[in-house]
Amino acid sequence: MDLHQRGWLGWSTLFVIALSVNSLSKRDMFDYGEQAGDQLLEQGTDRTQEVLLNQSMFFFDGEYTTVYINTNGFLAVEEPKVESEYLGKMPASFGMIAALLGDLDNSDGVGKVYYRQDSRPSVLLRTTDHISQAFPQDDEIKPTHALIITWENVAAHGAPGRGDGLDRKRNTFQLVVASMASASYAILLYPREGLQYISTPVAGQSEPVHAGFSQGLLQAWFSWSSSQGPYYRITTDDEASVRQLSEETNSGRRGVWVYEIGTFPFFSSITPGQVTNLSPAEGVAVGQTPEPGLPPTVHPVHYQPRYPVPSYPEPLQPSYPETVQTSYPETVQTSYPETVQTTYPETVQTSYPEPVQPAQPQPPRYQPQTPQVVLDVDDDLDVDVFAYNSETCASNRQKCSSFADCKDYTNGYCCHCRPGFYGNGKDCVAEGKPQRMNGKVKGRVFVGNSPSPLEFSNNDLHSYVVANDGRAYVAISTIPAGLGPSLQPLSSLGGVIGWAFALEQPGYENGFSVIGGVFSRQAEVTFLPGNERLTIKQEFKGIDEHDHLVVSTELEGRVPEVPSDSTVQIDPYKEIYQYGSNLITSSSSRDYTVSLPDGSVQTKTYQWRQTITYQSCPNDEAVRAVQPTQQLSVDQIFVMYDSGNQLIRYAMSNKIGSIHSGPPEQNPCFTGRHGCDTNAACRPGEGIQFTCECSTGFTGDGRQCYDIDECRETPEICDSHAICNNQPGTFRCECVDGFQFASDGETCVEVDRPIDHCQSGTNNCDIPERALCSYTGASAYVCSCLSGFVGDGYTCQDIDECEQGRCHRDAVCYNSQGSFTCQCRPGFHGDGLQCAPGSPELEKKQCERDRESIQVSSNTGSFSFFHPRPAVSQYVPTCDQHGAYEPTQCHGSIGQCWCVDGNGQEIPNTRTGAGQRPLCIDQGVIPPPIGPTTRPDVSPVAPGTHLLFAQSGKIEHIPLDGYSMNKGEAKALLYLPDRVAIAVAYDCVEKMVYWTDITGPSISKASLEGGDIISLVTTDLESPEGLAIDYLARLMFWTDSMKDRIEVAKLDGSQRRVLFDTDLVNPRPIVADPSYGRLYWADWNRDGPKIEMSNMDGTDRTVLVKDDLGLPNGLTYDPESQQLCWADAGTRKVQCMDPNGRNRRTIVEGIQYPFAIVSHGRNLYYTDWRREAVVAVDRTTDRETDEFLPQKRSRVYGIATTPTQCPQAYNYCSNNGGCSHLCLPRRGSFTCRCPDAVDGSCVERNL
Repeated sequence: MDLHQRGWLGWSTLFVIALSVNSLSKRDMFDYGEQAGDQLLEQGTDRTQEVLLNQSMFFFDGEYTTVYINTNGFLAVEEPKVESEYLGKMPASFGMIAALLGDLDNSDGVGKVYYRQDSRPSVLLRTTDHISQAFPQDDEIKPTHALIITWENVAAHGAPGRGDGLDRKRNTFQLVVASMASASYAILLYPREGLQYISTPVAGQSEPVHAGFSQGLLQAWFSWSSSQGPYYRITTDDEASVRQLSEETNSGRRGVWVYEIGTFPFFSSITPGQVTNLSPAEGVAVGQTPEPGLPPTVHPVHYQPRYPVPSYPEPLQPSYPETVQTSYPETVQTSYPETVQTTYPETVQTSYPEPVQPAQPQPPRYQPQTPQVVLDVDDDLDVDVFAYNSETCASNRQKCSSFADCKDYTNGYCCHCRPGFYGNGKDCVAEGKPQRMNGKVKGRVFVGNSPSPLEFSNNDLHSYVVANDGRAYVAISTIPAGLGPSLQPLSSLGGVIGWAFALEQPGYENGFSVIGGVFSRQAEVTFLPGNERLTIKQEFKGIDEHDHLVVSTELEGRVPEVPSDSTVQIDPYKEIYQYGSNLITSSSSRDYTVSLPDGSVQTKTYQWRQTITYQSCPNDEAVRAVQPTQQLSVDQIFVMYDSGNQLIRYAMSNKIGSIHSGPPEQNPCFTGRHGCDTNAACRPGEGIQFTCECSTGFTGDGRQCYDIDECRETPEICDSHAICNNQPGTFRCECVDGFQFASDGETCVEVDRPIDHCQSGTNNCDIPERALCSYTGASAYVCSCLSGFVGDGYTCQDIDECEQGRCHRDAVCYNSQGSFTCQCRPGFHGDGLQCAPGSPELEKKQCERDRESIQVSSNTGSFSFFHPRPAVSQYVPTCDQHGAYEPTQCHGSIGQCWCVDGNGQEIPNTRTGAGQRPLCIDQGVIPPPIGPTTRPDVSPVAPGTHLLFAQSGKIEHIPLDGYSMNKGEAKALLYLPDRVAIAVAYDCVEKMVYWTDITGPSISKASLEGGDIISLVTTDLESPEGLAIDYLARLMFWTDSMKDRIEVAKLDGSQRRVLFDTDLVNPRPIVADPSYGRLYWADWNRDGPKIEMSNMDGTDRTVLVKDDLGLPNGLTYDPESQQLCWADAGTRKVQCMDPNGRNRRTIVEGIQYPFAIVSHGRNLYYTDWRREAVVAVDRTTDRETDEFLPQKRSRVYGIATTPTQCPQAYNYCSNNGGCSHLCLPRRGSFTCRCPDAVDGSCVERNL
């Protein structure tokens, strides 16, 4: 088996496996049976068991402590009626969860119904996993109780058979109800082999089994009649919908369905899981596309597949006027297929009339509760953070944010953020866009009763907040081990960003909306009962050029000691903020729990008060009203100190709203449970309706937002002497060298400043191989010849050391450019500078023998008193200290160099011009993993973006001039004789090129700036064909098409871990999206090609594309446009789509045999085996624009680009994320994982 094909012996087996890829099997269900502690339901055809729950279950708007389990595939919340009243009749007239409702039978002893209540951590963790995967935006999932019911091998009652029961079809399925303090979820599992029949005999007819939820009959208000309450049908009366139960999903796992079935104290509707992740060819209904130009309207039952179908019956007897009925506006209904629309019966819509929900009384005037805190502001506290003056906008426009407008008033000017942005005008940020904060921390802190303080300075602080749901993350580095554990209770040390960008409730504003990003904060913390005090001073300096909020922090005082290896849990708390003129004060009391290493627990408290001072614009004649008192609610608080990396982390969820208690807001925009992209703003509508709108600088439907490249779409957006750099959501103009911004902040004007001609390469010294340029200040420099050359520095000539008699009289002298070599004559041995009679004990190598034969032939027939030397025009091989051929050979007389193999034979197409030396690989040994050490004889690759591509025996590079290939400057970067490099990848941080070799096999790297080749992975490989680099987390991922697996390791090849080794046949290309922690790969299995996606930690594996694929050899991901593109040698197409498998389109078709592909800006570049070329494709015009034909015509393999700078992104694995070994990113977080070879000290955890 080679790279192009696999053995035919396994094809038939693989075809069978492909039919069941990702299907749920019985072994994937929750553990059941007597060994799991289950109880058995009595055998029969219609048996019911009453179960008293250990914890309440929420179902629709009710709370239940007793449930009823029935043979016929359902769980009821009241005593079930007789079979004839519910079989074949969905919805039922009583409260029911129908897992698979039908006339079922377990009386033959083969079928069984198991049930149990379970609160073990392993079971709850698994329920959490299913629910979290189905609701990825919901981070409040913490089940405390599970009810597990398993129907195993139950038959259809009355179905024909032989009588012994062995030939009867049987179904196996499972229902898990997971409950927590305020909600319950239903998890339904349907293994593929567990659904052998889809209907049962009912009243002499065959009726499909049903799945769904029914609240039963409800008593109408002010009448004696009852009507059907709300219900939710997972299946319809069509048998095809039943078959889909094991084939489809709403939780990201085929055959697994998750629903939120009840919430307390308010309930809106049954909510299905949001993750279908299946292509349209597999039967998933896709939402209708909104009209162009209009933001999509979002309905709370989003992302629903064709099955389930929520539906509500027509009212039996409408008893209310239309003015009372609740309905959704047409804009909501038209955003989704009709099968997803929800309607309510009129009698149900009015289940909460005015008598039940009285009008909210006016809240009483707020009175501070004891204990009262008196705020005393330091007299020396600087309030004048920045100042407006009486000047006008004409001369001060540049002082406003670039996203603000300047307005003149009677006494001066003010800055106001434009629509779509918020802030104080001096600093404005886009609504919905995540925000980052960077800064430094210093301090002098006493710990416990220690008489000496711990001092530190210049420590890094990084914070990140998801603005549209209020989640904030803070990390502070290099905190001493003696202090780190004791700082864990102080979550608000960096939590001020949580207040600044808290999720806003109706009528309330977060801190940044009110005061912007320039302010001072001083906080006093008093710990009880020891009365230790700590002062925190912070200066917020506004938004920098990278769009980050900048802060400096100082700590002074004493904190109670928290012993090493202790953990801290902080309870949710509320903090009252009182707003005055340029002054904000707040206070709160916070409880926290310390779990000590010995297992004991301590509960402690501290009091917190703070003062925030800022400068508003005094000239605004229409100052907007700000709520004088607001309440910050903080929960889901996580703290951790990583002693190994001396890193402390805080995480919390923040909301800003009213100080008065009342019904919580149900609109997802105010709860944070909306599913909008992290770069989108949630726009509330009526009731629980909302829309997602991409932040300014992004485009998309709000669910998925993509950065707009202003630099590419508007080339003239910057000055003609400026460079435009695109950034997420915005862009930056930077004046080129020799220019600087004028007072308007936009125009670039020329400046007179010194130029280092040595560094810029604009000097007139001889070439760097012969001369040295030395910068002497201003714009001056001095040229001098290198050792071994003579001249004035502008022109340098080689010194012939052989004419100077530098070698021993019994040695031969070989001159070379800038150097020379001495070799003892035959019959003598030594280093050439000293030679002694006799022969060395070691046998001479081929290189030595060849060199001596040239020496002897050059002296035949003549005698010379001088040292023998070859003729001037004769080439003499150069040998290393062991007598082997040096990998680089040069001819001193003509000045040319080339690479040779282990036998001294020249490698074709490696010969260079005068004064240059190629980078050749040593054929004798694989270099040890050290270095890279810069080699002075290797010219580094010129700055700029290049294409790197692999051919058999070498890696070449093509400089890019914009998007055009500079073919005249293309040349070999690295020679790898007798080797086949397949995949090529690039690390933009260390400027290293990585490649896989299938002849070794191995994975290696080398520097673009010259240096040794470093072998990284050389064992347990067979055919590594794909390679991806995560420049943020410092990881590499690769595919092995012979071992059928995907692996991850550190960039040095250590800590290897297999991510996937199942459902893979011919995996080849793999690409990484470091900013979102995602992997994408393609499997060119001829019986079932596919493109898949997962998180970098191996979770959430999903098939993105399965239809219309042939041989997807090449794959690339463009982080700018967020497009996933591939080249298919089977369909002969290049196609692109978004990362979620939508908006698929063909770029070019009719191509020949593509192997690899890479993106750069608007272009795609792919390698083609048949054309033996690198081909450029313009995505904006959907056509090929250029091709490059290498000098050596052979198959071309992997291709990569060398960007001049790394894309900006948040690094969740900064400082390795505090992990002991592997830190593997995933969307919005990371996971600590162990390598496959564990040393015993590894700790795995999810964060």
